[in-house]
Amino acid sequence: MMRFTMSQQTPGSTTAQALQRDAFENLSQENRKFAPSPEFAANAVVTAADYAEADADRPAFWAKQARELLSWSKDFSQALDWSTPPFAKWFVGGEVNAAYNALDRHVENGHGDRVAIYFEGEPGDTRTYTYAQLTEEVKKAANAFESLGVAKGDRVAVYLPMIPEAVITLLACARIGAIHSVVFGGFSAEALRSRIDDAEAKLVVTADGTYRRGKPSALKSAVDEALSHEGNGSGHTVQNVVVVKRNGQDVDWHDGRDHWWADTVGTASAEHAAVGHDSEHPLFILYTSGTTGTPKGILHTTGGYLTQTAYTHKAVFDLHPETDVYWCTADVGWITGHSYVAYAPLINGATQVMYEGTPDSPHQGRWWEIVEKYKVSILYTAPTAIRTFMKWGKEIPAKSDLSSIRVLGSVGEPINPEAWMWYREVIGGNAGKNGERKETPAPIVDTWWQTETGAQMIAPLPGVTATKPGSAQVPLPGIAVDVVDEAGESVPNGSGGYLVIREPWPAMLRGIWGDPERFKETYWSRFETMYFAGDGAKKDEDGDIWLLGRVDDVMNISGHRLSTAEIESALVSHPAVAEAAVVGAADETTGQAVVAFVILRGDAVDTGDAIVQELRNHVGKEIGPIAKPRTILVVPELPKTRSGKIMRRLLKDVAEGREVGDATTLADNTVMAQIAQSLRK
Repeated sequence: MMRFTMSQQTPGSTTAQALQRDAFENLSQENRKFAPSPEFAANAVVTAADYAEADADRPAFWAKQARELLSWSKDFSQALDWSTPPFAKWFVGGEVNAAYNALDRHVENGHGDRVAIYFEGEPGDTRTYTYAQLTEEVKKAANAFESLGVAKGDRVAVYLPMIPEAVITLLACARIGAIHSVVFGGFSAEALRSRIDDAEAKLVVTADGTYRRGKPSALKSAVDEALSHEGNGSGHTVQNVVVVKRNGQDVDWHDGRDHWWADTVGTASAEHAAVGHDSEHPLFILYTSGTTGTPKGILHTTGGYLTQTAYTHKAVFDLHPETDVYWCTADVGWITGHSYVAYAPLINGATQVMYEGTPDSPHQGRWWEIVEKYKVSILYTAPTAIRTFMKWGKEIPAKSDLSSIRVLGSVGEPINPEAWMWYREVIGGNAGKNGERKETPAPIVDTWWQTETGAQMIAPLPGVTATKPGSAQVPLPGIAVDVVDEAGESVPNGSGGYLVIREPWPAMLRGIWGDPERFKETYWSRFETMYFAGDGAKKDEDGDIWLLGRVDDVMNISGHRLSTAEIESALVSHPAVAEAAVVGAADETTGQAVVAFVILRGDAVDTGDAIVQELRNHVGKEIGPIAKPRTILVVPELPKTRSGKIMRRLLKDVAEGREVGDATTLADNTVMAQIAQSLRK
């Protein structure tokens, strides 16, 4: 794990004592607060009582949630077994079927006609699935997979776009007890092959292709390459490949191995009995992105994962399934798409939107047209998307009626206060009538969690918490989160440190697939008895938590440990800036120096040295002189992966004058050339 050397101070000095308690500098301040409206609080699904109940007995609290939110085919005898940490067992002895809980029981309870999924394809094609229809499709897929030899415990690799067949595939695997391993459709054949090999997948489910910005984009060809001799594919474990016909492009065909979805799932029986699986039966493996060397397969099991995802989905989004229309914009290839698209919304009987395409296809208002069309009431998206919309201008969402929105969510990385405020006022405040504004904009729930945690861990409750722009704020009921110093001691309010989880939680990862020692070393070795996955955080004066991003995104400037997130936030708070990325570059004088890459808003003018100096002064005013960037570069775009993560290592290459490293995972591989060209001007 990353460690930081403390500044050299005189032993016993006040500064040294402060630094021993404060692993990262805590410089920026945010004083705005927004309490829930009385009307929202009065109708909230979850109240402050859950905090008190959970604090009294966390395992008992989660046992109650498990029994209320899920239908168990066999009740459990013990809420938590923590006898062999860090390996937890939740709801010991219980048996449950994820697909039955997501589908069949809603039909049995008279909700078969409720819409489960509104699907919007990028070209404009649509499909609607009721709970009864989705249940039938999942049963057919389960039968089809079994007919291809897939049995309980087998692994299924899933390489699909954001289409309903992705959710159907995941739930069909869960139904029969097969373990799914979703590989994001933007990953290469080599990345796909490494994940197939590590999981020893028996079946691959893919599509001929998808659409991206109006153009066909191939998928099956990557599967073919991954399984070919040229792709070093000899000796793989895959026996069959099922192919969804999505964009109709030509594909190579391997008789005996390849099967069209329509010919297998489409012709299968719609009768399939769901049986319970042990609460600790593996549900899925999800490989963390950006790994080097051997892929790191995060393993999640069934009962605890379903319980915490369902509870947090209900509590954090104030879900009223009879009336809400929910839209999580994440791809199913990421943990957010697993937890808050494929599982929790359906477990809770919600109606949700799935969209295949990008926010700017065929134009930059596509998302807002979808919100208006389906009357979306809960929108959950990433800060990267929000900052992109800021760059495009508030006039675009103003063209659509967004008055249906009543809760907004943020996920994926720390959100800077100005993007938070823009999201609240422009999206959450849209009343849809000739530019009129809502009297009280929709509340924002900023959520912190990880692939490893499985479900949300820190977030405000919209009917309880007075929200603060940029802060995830408080651990959810039943979650024991803390911020600690180098020695593992809690830091006082007003200080920064390492974010840890002190007690087991239901949706926690159960290990790294096939490598228990790597699991212990990666997550449990930095602090004894505490989970630490590499994020820094600070507590404000109220004790609320602010995420600072990965500790390896912390710069050491003249002995001060500064978070890239805070400096980026300060830059974006300037009215001319839409997005910013900050890296630390080697500097002979200060050790590291701040180098910032900024994208200006559409209506801002690049005045050259004048805007650079203005931005430097602005950071100095917002944070302090120590945080002023040495260099600010105005660029047309930032290098991002398909999931929206900024690849700072590429910017660090630019900042330190090196040849730019591997950029194959970028969503747009022309970005680095654009940056280089802009810097030559």
